[in-house]
Amino acid sequence: MMRPYTAERNFVMKAIVTVIGKDRVGITAAVCSLLAQHNINILDITQTVLQEFFTMVMLVDTAACEKSIGDLTEILAQAGQEEGLSIRIQREDIFNAMHRI
Repeated sequence: MMRPYTAERNFVMKAIVTVIGKDRVGITAAVCSLLAQHNINILDITQTVLQEFFTMVMLVDTAACEKSIGDLTEILAQAGQEEGLSIRIQREDIFNAMHRI
């Protein structure tokens, strides 16, 4: 399957990152820093606080990341556990297939 061409890199490999947890200062900064450490670019982001719960969904480009999606899943889950959050990543094509009616 051909990946779309981008001006910055040859390919885009999109994934969805979700973050859920009890709201506190620094969640967005911590997750964004972790993604940046792995050369993951944030393409779009939305977040909200529902009562005391923080929720964030990001569309990211993992093309420049040297880790596999499986490795990223483990890295983000471990970081989330350490921070008291649920952090998950899923390839965009799989996410779309699961949410198609």
